[in-house]
Amino acid sequence: MRRAQEAGVDHIVALRGDPPQGVSRFQSHEGGFQNANQLVALIRAEFPNFGIAVAGYPETHREAPNAEADLDNLKTKVDAGAYIVLTQLFYDNDDFFRFRDRYERAGIRAPLIPGILPVTGLAQVQRITALCGATLPANFVRRLAEQDDPEWQRRVGIQYAIDQASELAKQGVVGLHFFVLNRSQASLAILQAIQQV
Repeated sequence: MRRAQEAGVDHIVALRGDPPQGVSRFQSHEGGFQNANQLVALIRAEFPNFGIAVAGYPETHREAPNAEADLDNLKTKVDAGAYIVLTQLFYDNDDFFRFRDRYERAGIRAPLIPGILPVTGLAQVQRITALCGATLPANFVRRLAEQDDPEWQRRVGIQYAIDQASELAKQGVVGLHFFVLNRSQASLAILQAIQQV
């Protein structure tokens, strides 16, 4: 953290992290943190001027016993010092809206920013959603699979993200977070399209 601060970094996304490939449950290193709220509390104590973002899960974290426990954990992260919540990717806006309602009822006051991963290929997004537990709507998968053509799937995925982002903006989200994955052109196309709406 000190090196990051010395390099001019002043905001950080504090994540516990995923278990290594092939391991089903997260295990902390000896003396390490078990949960992201512990990391947030340390950063807040040692680097009080850092802006700290944390992750929220519209479809519930795959390790959480239930949605209520997952939301309680998120509140703990915010109470430990996070100033903003970025959501895990999702493809059904209703999942986000239900999550936002529960979030607000729980009294969490940090801004909630939906996370969008533009689909640039069906196989890639199927791998990613399988890893994180996000749901791909069946109609979206069918549309992507209509042609086994990378350019077709990219165009369909970008249009889906444009529609998704436009609806979120109309429903009053305070911002959007794009998972770029080294494919910034897709996000750029989406931003250009929604600016014209």
